[in-house]
Amino acid sequence: MKKFVFLSAIVMSLTLLSCMGTQLGGMSTMQGGEVTGINGTAVNEPAPYGMVLIQRGSIKVGDENVDSLWGNSTPVKNISVDAFWMDEAEVSNAKYRQFVFWVRDSIIRERLADPAFGGDETFKITEDEFGEPITPYLNWKKPIPWKKPTEDELRAIESVYIKNPITGEKMLDASQMNYRYEEYDYTQAALRKNRINPSERNRNTDIPVDYESVVMISKDTAYIDDEGNIVRETINRPLSSPYDFLNTYIVNIYPDTTCWVNDFPNADNETYMKLYFNHPNYDNYPVVGVSWEQANAFCAWRTEYLLKGLGAQAKWIQRYRLPSEVEWEFAARGKEASKYPWEQNDTKSEEGCYYANYKPGDGNYTKDGSLITSQCGIFSANSNGLYDMAGNVAEWTSTVYTEAGVLQMSDINPNLQYRAALEDPYSLKKKSVRGGSWKDPVRYIQGATRTSEYQNESRSYIGFRCVRSYAGQNRRK
Repeated sequence: MKKFVFLSAIVMSLTLLSCMGTQLGGMSTMQGGEVTGINGTAVNEPAPYGMVLIQRGSIKVGDENVDSLWGNSTPVKNISVDAFWMDEAEVSNAKYRQFVFWVRDSIIRERLADPAFGGDETFKITEDEFGEPITPYLNWKKPIPWKKPTEDELRAIESVYIKNPITGEKMLDASQMNYRYEEYDYTQAALRKNRINPSERNRNTDIPVDYESVVMISKDTAYIDDEGNIVRETINRPLSSPYDFLNTYIVNIYPDTTCWVNDFPNADNETYMKLYFNHPNYDNYPVVGVSWEQANAFCAWRTEYLLKGLGAQAKWIQRYRLPSEVEWEFAARGKEASKYPWEQNDTKSEEGCYYANYKPGDGNYTKDGSLITSQCGIFSANSNGLYDMAGNVAEWTSTVYTEAGVLQMSDINPNLQYRAALEDPYSLKKKSVRGGSWKDPVRYIQGATRTSEYQNESRSYIGFRCVRSYAGQNRRK
């Protein structure tokens, strides 16, 4: 039997090789008059730190079996997705805290360069090497004088901290931890109906071009008012330039540590509220209390942080983002498309060892070894090399939540996105959440189970991980 399977695998491999063929055309030694192509330098993307490559493939998304207890069925559809990089584990407190500290340090550097705090111009670059003025940017090579600051420098550093009015403890002023980023909507800009030149909006030459037609677009923008409040606006205006597709966001990125007491009334979770995000013993635990909007801000910052260190190769690197709902399920169910991230249909081994951190019984959270979250990656990875795709914390996706789910989506790289405007009804602000969490029963940790949460909510049981589209590989030798 094993020999038969082995021979079948050889036949299949040869068939695939036959289908894919060899290098097209080969290398020509002729030049005159022959089209040989212009080949660029091959760029084989190195594996991003802490990520694994999920190879392209197809899957029947959803669960065909109706659960007799819950009585709900999941829409089912055959779908194909391209390859992508995915974080092997959920974003941890330590990684998210790096984001918070980067924002803190950028504020301090900005103030150190401000004349109101001494005006040290070396903290901000305003000229190029030839003395010509440029768009100012912060000088991250200049260290912040933490140990022996001058009086002005100390004022700049202390300005991002506050004192607890009760205990007198110095603590970071969470209200100042605002991250501003811009995001260009390439998809909307590419749509023919949104072309600036009216003649490009319709290719039917029997229809005369209406050069007076007006295309209305929606543009997200944000600013901080005189009182320090973030003001978000969605502007509807006539299309006038490519910049109309550039959206601006300002997000307060500090996690909501109070989620531990707000999610669980009449429970003594004060310790988690005080320590979970900042105590070093929780460094490798998944960050929680982060909204969908904050998770997107982290992805934008992570992209910015990476690109600044890459140089010329940066133009080939795709941005970090949240996974689509389908990407998440495809990756979670592994190469076998199993019910759970593991092959077995049970959630524990014959020895009684649990495969994930969830709620095994009514009021019994500790049976699996944890009371709340567990450290990232302490359970075995699935066949894709991903940890905690069931339980621990549920995870944000980029996909807007609808009851119809994947039935509304394309069957190739599907993603149904909608960034709700501030004035939109609250019902339009639901995002798909996958994977179940430490507080959920077994039904919710299945790979096909869909749940949702509002994009501005932050929960003690929802975290996230990032993905990055794969740029492909140049196979030519």
